[in-house]
Amino acid sequence: MSAPSIGGVQVPRGDGTTVVRIRRGASLTDFADRIDANPASLVTVLFHLGEMATVTQALDEGTLEALGVELGYVVEIVSPEDEDRELLGQFDIDLDAELEAEGDEDLVARPPVVTVMGHVDHGKTKLLDAIRSTDVVAGEAGGITQHIGAYQVSVEHEGEDRAITFIDTPGHEAFTAMRARGADVTDIAILVVAADDGVMPQTVEALNHAQAANVPIVVAVNKVDKEGANPDKVMQQLTEYNLVAEAYGGDTMFVNVSAKNRTGIDELLEAVLLTADAALDLRANPNKDARGVAIEANLDKGRGSVATVLVQSGTLKVGDSIVAGTAYGRVRAMFDDRGDNLSEAGPSAPVQVLGLTSVPRAGDSFLVAPDDRTARQIADKRDAAERAALLAKRRKRMSLEDFNAAVEQGKVDTLNLIIKGDVSGAVEALEDALLKIDVGDEVDLRIIHRGVGAITQNDVNLATVDNAVIIGFNVRPDVRVSELADREGVDIRYYSVIYAAIEDVENSLKGMLKPIYEEVQLGTAEILQIFRSSKFGNIAGSRVRSGLIRRNASARVLRDGVVVGDNLRIESLRREKDDVTEVRDGFECGIGLGSFNDIREGDVVETFETREKERA
Repeated sequence: MSAPSIGGVQVPRGDGTTVVRIRRGASLTDFADRIDANPASLVTVLFHLGEMATVTQALDEGTLEALGVELGYVVEIVSPEDEDRELLGQFDIDLDAELEAEGDEDLVARPPVVTVMGHVDHGKTKLLDAIRSTDVVAGEAGGITQHIGAYQVSVEHEGEDRAITFIDTPGHEAFTAMRARGADVTDIAILVVAADDGVMPQTVEALNHAQAANVPIVVAVNKVDKEGANPDKVMQQLTEYNLVAEAYGGDTMFVNVSAKNRTGIDELLEAVLLTADAALDLRANPNKDARGVAIEANLDKGRGSVATVLVQSGTLKVGDSIVAGTAYGRVRAMFDDRGDNLSEAGPSAPVQVLGLTSVPRAGDSFLVAPDDRTARQIADKRDAAERAALLAKRRKRMSLEDFNAAVEQGKVDTLNLIIKGDVSGAVEALEDALLKIDVGDEVDLRIIHRGVGAITQNDVNLATVDNAVIIGFNVRPDVRVSELADREGVDIRYYSVIYAAIEDVENSLKGMLKPIYEEVQLGTAEILQIFRSSKFGNIAGSRVRSGLIRRNASARVLRDGVVVGDNLRIESLRREKDDVTEVRDGFECGIGLGSFNDIREGDVVETFETREKERA
């Protein structure tokens, strides 16, 4: 390698093919370590590229790649999973080699892990209680003394005792949040649908999440004892979502249950085991150090950090040194879902663990380390890497404009979309129109979720996991959701004309996107009181919640996240008795929207401007 002078400093240079592997959020010091250079010299090189950074500042992927090109290196950004694998490799822990070394003779059958999902008020919690109490009665173990977020039940199936592990989550929100953390712990999903209510929006949402995770689904048709119950209608409705019952020649098991009367529970558990045996190979090696996932965790005043973990392989024992995400410690005690003390737990066993120094997050993987010192070092290095990644610019995810470039490089052949609209008819029309776009066999359009109402945190979570673009048709997210999308790099597109959405998606699929304009939010204000004026119409007495409200700016009115007034303008803006040009966050003001008078207390006025967006 030569060391040419760039900006008056000597920097080791690559030959254009030298690969430098570096983690997301790395600093110039990290880069300098890889190429054996002085970090201060790289500050100068970066300055000549038009970027200013300190030697310890976390950099985004684009900056690292640009620096690599300038110096003759091919920069490979290491994924969080690979980064963690390399980190563990430094401590002689190789999870991949561990799995490869396991032969059939090492593996034994393990219980399936099940998550219960469905629409609110369709009986998820009652069904879980019925399953749990049925098992308690069968085992004569008395009442359950505590709830640990996951539990195991025993079932007699074909003459032998079988166990099933249930993860007790608040539904698909937690399921998706765990998937976003890279934890695919669920083997089977039970979709609960009320027989008297049928398929509802959250039913569809839960179904989409389960299908995106590619797990088998068993449908529990609940409330069959109620008047007006129609289980056949549920079967017919779900065929529209590619869940075809066995009675109709499909392969999805439907079971009629009544959680209230505790009927059909045994049949449901049997259906879970039959699905597991038919569709899945559920085996694990119990004779090694434990590996698994934290399901949930909390800080208890008396006991410190309490984590519910699911052992996926190996056996966890009291006294083991474990590390879960950025938390570490020694297992001081373990309890099952009935509060009984355990000395060890095998594959698919959910247990409560005491002894961690901090609280892990749901979905953090855990492993047993050789000793306490190693566990602490792994946790500290993970914590440092995480902080650096957070300091770097937001993660770059798929957006419509860079979709074509990714296709050309052979990186992606499917564009995932999430559609949210103000009414179901508009959503269906948009979905039908998008699916009719014909662009040949090279690329594919996949709509992984559609729904009615405001764009929610759950939609952003799903887009994060499945690299999807969100299309909002006459709906908006609230400020908190918008900030999450911005932080995660999720592309949200807003449309009020159906043809504009179709044209954008079609152009991106064909790689013919014209220069686009992006909407930049200026601020939001909540309407607290309405004043009537014969001269100016209705005046919205408001408090600015974020950003600023500027006179003559474009505006829209939102009610519960749905657009009720669009293409408006802030025609008058008063602070106390004075006309002003803008009002900032936290202050109150009077807003006049011209001839638009359909405003109510609690509505949100959102102001924005349209700017031309440069293409990367």
